[in-house]
Amino acid sequence: MQKNTTSKLVDGPDTCPVCGGTGWKSVVSGSEKRVTRCDCFQRSYAKFLLNSAGIPARYLDCDLSTYQTHGNDALSATKLMVDRWASEYPLDRTGLLLIGPSGVGKTHLAVAALKLLAGKGFHCLFSDYRELLKEIQNSYNPSVQATELDLLRPVFETEVVLLDDLGAVKPSEWVWDTVSIILNARYNEKRTTIITSNFLDGPSAAAEGISGPRRTTREETLGDRIGERMRSRLFEMCRLVVVNGKDYRQKLRTAAFR
Repeated sequence: MQKNTTSKLVDGPDTCPVCGGTGWKSVVSGSEKRVTRCDCFQRSYAKFLLNSAGIPARYLDCDLSTYQTHGNDALSATKLMVDRWASEYPLDRTGLLLIGPSGVGKTHLAVAALKLLAGKGFHCLFSDYRELLKEIQNSYNPSVQATELDLLRPVFETEVVLLDDLGAVKPSEWVWDTVSIILNARYNEKRTTIITSNFLDGPSAAAEGISGPRRTTREETLGDRIGERMRSRLFEMCRLVVVNGKDYRQKLRTAAFR
């Protein structure tokens, strides 16, 4: 099966003049002659991995080169941090947890990192947290062919997964259990996870003993949305990256009406 996939990656109307479309090139070092992967194969394979990562059309142009910091030193530092993390991977397979307010470009940075890793030959997957939970719930419908395991298997098994907008779904026991299954499966297999969330880190109201009116007026935290146990697990799996800045989407909307 892998041979067929490889063949498709290098075959095409424009045959490589170096390898003739085989994906292998000869390397001579002194009296020793060996073969190695041709550059055309590496480029084609990286393109194949990127196309199979499931990145939504909205984010296909998200690269570090297109990430605008608008002169914000904190955002510039964050951009450098993500770039360094991707360039050093897989020396350290710890993931990333990007948190911050809506509209500061967390998904942009996360996708840029995912694309850099795909370019290095790693299998990657983009997974929208809300859509994933919706699809899992829909799988319980007897008329739907896909099972919960069918939907979760790529999230469990792909080398690098971007879980976008963690905590966006109103918490319930089922939501917490599903998050627990996903994160624990990836943690146990030592797979790398990139996560974005609009909720700042902090313990849940229950953990702090906050109830009544104080709880309803209190700003929700990551602990509130995914539970304390999984919040703790995230910090074993990921480096925390706080993305601070103003909502650039609001700036664009404002500029459009001027």
